[in-house]
Amino acid sequence: MIRVSRLADSVKPSATLAAGAKARELKAKGITVYDFSLGEPDFNTPKHICDAATEAMAKGQTHYTPAGGTAELKKAIAKWYGRTYGFECGPEHVLVSNGAKHSIHNALAATVGPGDEVIIPAPYWVSYSDLVSMTGASYILVPTTLAAGFKMTPAQLKAAITPKTRLVMINSPSNPTGAVYTKGELEALVDVVLQHPDVNILSDEIYEQLCYGNAKPTCIVTLRPELRERTITISGASKSYAMTGWRIGWTVAPAHLVKAMDNVQSQETSCPSSVSQAAMVVALESPESAKCIADMHAEFSIRRDLVTKLLKEIPGLKVFDAEGAFYAFFDVSDYFGKSFGGVKVVDSMSFCTALLEQSHVNLVPGIAFGAEGFVRMSFATGRPTIEAGLAKLKSWLATAA
Repeated sequence: MIRVSRLADSVKPSATLAAGAKARELKAKGITVYDFSLGEPDFNTPKHICDAATEAMAKGQTHYTPAGGTAELKKAIAKWYGRTYGFECGPEHVLVSNGAKHSIHNALAATVGPGDEVIIPAPYWVSYSDLVSMTGASYILVPTTLAAGFKMTPAQLKAAITPKTRLVMINSPSNPTGAVYTKGELEALVDVVLQHPDVNILSDEIYEQLCYGNAKPTCIVTLRPELRERTITISGASKSYAMTGWRIGWTVAPAHLVKAMDNVQSQETSCPSSVSQAAMVVALESPESAKCIADMHAEFSIRRDLVTKLLKEIPGLKVFDAEGAFYAFFDVSDYFGKSFGGVKVVDSMSFCTALLEQSHVNLVPGIAFGAEGFVRMSFATGRPTIEAGLAKLKSWLATAA
C-alpha cells in the first residue's frame, strides 16, 4: 500500500464541497433537495464573455500562455484597478492564476513557512486555515461575534500579533458572514499592521462587486501609501462575473513578490487556461459587463432581503444582516440538545446532517468556518427554491422535542 504523506493526511476536505456532494447523492436517488451549500452564482456566464471565448478558440488561442498570465489580461486587470479604485499599478504587479483559491495558495507559499504565523479573523472561509497549514506555517484565529458584526477590532489584532506574525488575512465582503468592513474600520486595522514592519496584509476581495444597502467595498491597498509594498490583493472572475468554472483569479502585489509567485506557479501548473484568459479580458473591458453585474447584483439584493425576512420569522434563530457576498449566516444553537425524528442535535454538524437527511435542506455547519453554533446558507439560487427550502426548515424546526 502506498503511504499517504503527512501533509495530505493533515488536510481536511472542503466542507462546502462535501456538503454539496451529500446533496448530489440524495438527488441521484430522485429526492428533491433544497441545496444552499455552494458559493456559486446560479447565473450563466454572460453571452458576450462566452462569445469572446469562442472567438479566441477560432483564432487558435488554445496554446500555452506565459505561466503568470497573458500580457493582455495583466494589462486589463491593472487598468481595472485604476478605473475602479484609482489605484495605479502595472502588469508587473499582476499574476493570473487558476482561480482566487490558487492565488491565495501561491501568495502563502511565497510568503510564509515553518515558524511563521498568519492571523485569520473567525468566522473565515473554510480553505484559509488548511492553505496556511500546507505551507508549514501556523494560523492564529481571532474570534469575532454576531454582536460585533463579525468584525475584528484593532485591539484584537494588536493582541494577536507576535514576533512570528507575517500575514493578516482579511476578507471583506466576507464568506461566510456577509460582513463588510467600513473604510474607517479597515484604516484602523491597517494602522495597527503598519506599526509592525514584518507584518503584511493578504486581502481577499473576491466579493467586492456584491455589496448591498449602504455597504461599500474598500480596496485595502489604497488606504495608505505604505501599503503598496505591504499588501497582497486577491480577486477573480468567479463571483461577480458568474465564471466559477472558468478558473481565473488574480493577485495584485509588489513586483518582486509577483515574480516569486510566478516561479511557484510555473512549477505547479504550466499556465491558466488560454481561452479563459481571453474571455476575461473582454469581461473586464466590455461595457456590457457592467449591466450584467448590475442585473445580478439587483437579484442578489432582493434575495438577501427575502432570506433575512424569512429567517427572522423562524423562532429561535439569531440572524446577521448580511451586507455583501451571497450568504446568510445565522445562530441555531437554541436548538442544540433537542431531538428531531429521534436524533439528538448537539452541534452545527449534527444539526446540518439531521436537517439534510430528514428534511432534505442542505446548509453548511458553522464549525467548518470556525464558528460553532452557526450555519451558512447560500442564497445563490432562485427565489422559489429559497421560499420552499426555508418553509421546510421552519417546519422541521417546529418538530423539535
